[in-house]
Amino acid sequence: MKSIADILPQGPDKEHKPSRKTERGELMRFFQRHLNYSRAADGLPKLTMGRLGKILEGIPTDDLYYLKSVCSRSKNFSKKFWWEIDPKKHEQKEAPF
Repeated sequence: MKSIADILPQGPDKEHKPSRKTERGELMRFFQRHLNYSRAADGLPKLTMGRLGKILEGIPTDDLYYLKSVCSRSKNFSKKFWWEIDPKKHEQKEAPF
């Protein structure tokens, strides 16, 4: 009787699976890498992908590209990131007159 290992295909063909990388996932990795760098310097715990996903869940992917460009151009990446994703900072105030 043959063992299961003899019947199943071996080698690189067996390991060929479609990539699960997504455009949004790559952007999240970018933000995670940059934010965790500054968090480590401040002595804060690292952001996980799950937590970052929860933070960015309401933001469309196109807007994440904008966020990436704005944060990359700023002097302090982390400070600009947290300011941009806070909706209270972007509310328009009514004119006094």
